[in-house]
Amino acid sequence: MSTTLRETLANLQRAGLDRIDAQMLLLLALQRSPHDRAWLLAHDGDAMDAEAAARLAALVQRRRHGEPMAYLRGDQEFFGLTLQVDPRVLVPRPDTETLVSWALDVLDALPAAARVLDLGTGSGAIALALKAQRPAAVVSATDASPDALAVARENADRLGLAVDFHLGHWLTAVPAQHFDLIASNPPYIAEGDAHLAALGHEPGSALTAGPDGLDDIRALVSTAPAALNPGGWLLLEHGHDQAGAVRSLLQAAGFTQVGSRADLPGIERCSGGQWPQRR
Repeated sequence: MSTTLRETLANLQRAGLDRIDAQMLLLLALQRSPHDRAWLLAHDGDAMDAEAAARLAALVQRRRHGEPMAYLRGDQEFFGLTLQVDPRVLVPRPDTETLVSWALDVLDALPAAARVLDLGTGSGAIALALKAQRPAAVVSATDASPDALAVARENADRLGLAVDFHLGHWLTAVPAQHFDLIASNPPYIAEGDAHLAALGHEPGSALTAGPDGLDDIRALVSTAPAALNPGGWLLLEHGHDQAGAVRSLLQAAGFTQVGSRADLPGIERCSGGQWPQRR
C-alpha cells in the first residue's frame, strides 16, 4: 500500500527531523519548489511514488550527515537575491546582511558612481547585493578560489548584474586600484574552534584564520589603506566576540569614525572605519 505525503512527513519527523526540514526535503524529492509548503498541505493525501521516495532517502541521508539545506536546494536567499550555492562556496548568512546594510548607508553619502570592492566574495553575495541596490556604483570583487569565482560569475550572469571579478589573494588581485568602499566577510573562526565540526561541508579556507581567528582581518586592516581613496571606508564582518579587537586594530592603523554595527539580536557583527581625508 502506498504511503501518503502526510504519512511520509510524519515518518520523517518521528525519525528526528524538524518539521520545516522535513517539509523542505519532501518538496525537493517531489521536485517542487522548497517554498511550496501550501501545495504540500493541500496535497498531503497524495501517494508518494517510488522515484520520489528514492530521491527523498538520498536527501535525508545527506542532511543527516550535516550538509546544509542550501546545498541540497542549490540556492540561498540573500538580501532579496536568490544565489546559487554549492560546496565550492560558503552559504551566505543573514549576519552578512548587516554588513551590506552598513555599506549601503556609506554609499548613500558617496557619489553615485563610487568604486566598491568586495574582498573574498565567495558566491558573490555582498558584491551582487550592493550592485542590485546601487546600480550606478562600480563594483569589483575578488576571491583566491577559482571555484568560488566561477560560482560568483554564474550568479552575476544569471541576475544580470555587472560586477568585475578578479582572481587573487585579497588586495593582490587588484594592484594599483583605489576604492571608495572596501567590504569583506573574511575568515574569522579560530583554528580548533568547536563550531567548526558543524561546518565540515563548507570550504575550510573560507572559515578559519589563525589561532584567534583574526589573521586575515589583521592583514586587511594593514593593507586596505593603500587601496582606499581619501575618505574611503573599510567594513569588515567578524565573530560575535571580536568587535572590540577589530575596532582596536582599525584605530591603531589610523582609521577614524571607527565603530561597529549590530544584527537584529543586538550582537556586533561587523566593524569599520574611514580612512582620513588627508594624512
